[in-house]
Amino acid sequence: MTLLSGATLDRLPRSVGVPGYDRGAVRVGIVHLGVGGFHRSHQAVYLDRLMNAGAALDWGICGVGVLPADRRMAQVMAEQDCLWTVVVRHPDGFLEARVVGSMVEYLLAPDDPDTVVERMADPRVRIVSLTITEGGYNISADGGFDVTDPAVLADLASPSALTTAFGLVTEALVRRRERGVPPFTVMSCDNVPGNGDVARRSFAAYAALRGPALGEWVAAEVAFPNSMVDRITPATNDDDRAELADRFGVEDGWPVVCEPFSQWVLEDGFPGGRPRWRTPACRWSRTSPPTS
Repeated sequence: MTLLSGATLDRLPRSVGVPGYDRGAVRVGIVHLGVGGFHRSHQAVYLDRLMNAGAALDWGICGVGVLPADRRMAQVMAEQDCLWTVVVRHPDGFLEARVVGSMVEYLLAPDDPDTVVERMADPRVRIVSLTITEGGYNISADGGFDVTDPAVLADLASPSALTTAFGLVTEALVRRRERGVPPFTVMSCDNVPGNGDVARRSFAAYAALRGPALGEWVAAEVAFPNSMVDRITPATNDDDRAELADRFGVEDGWPVVCEPFSQWVLEDGFPGGRPRWRTPACRWSRTSPPTS
């Protein structure tokens, strides 16, 4: 049995794919808010494939846990050097296992929100992506932004103790504007129709609560591309951990199990650039041998 970490990758069985690139050379270009199973089986996998093809090393991910409940994820990512195993379960029972290495940093916002804001304010960060669930966009029953939400009101009252994605992202955009740094693209990866449009309305509405001119600037100057995402990724349980250990000899505190099908249709609206997601390197078939 091998405990997963950066130091043990070369001890894993050859049946387990591992990053074929130097993770020490990967630089953060994307900050992702809401690191759950879906992000780790979907967007992070696409980047890992590109990196294995020798590309996108300046598009590494800094994952951010926004909620106090994300503390366990932060612990696992620290113990495993931000590595995890993706197990693809095929309909005939065949399993593929691959360690994903495209995330190179993980921050827990409740512990230090200013560090998260400064990471997003870094000029090298050109995309802030989101998987915060449909409810995370704070839409009220009438379809507008819920300005009565207690967490939103708390962020507006105390900008030094931000707790919401709206507060964190907006403060980072404010700092970039003050420093003459172009805004990053906000890329929603939630399964919401017109997710980019929904994100634009919500973040601009929050910004407008800080000041009408700021709200107008966010709506006009920040890119919010729409996307369609799909990959069935059930919540990880102890049986999944045990199966990974039994079948592949890998001890992973938080693997992710998913179906083989994966889809990502993305509007090409990235003023600051983006990884080359359209390249053949992003395709991964069952017959492809693992990269090691």
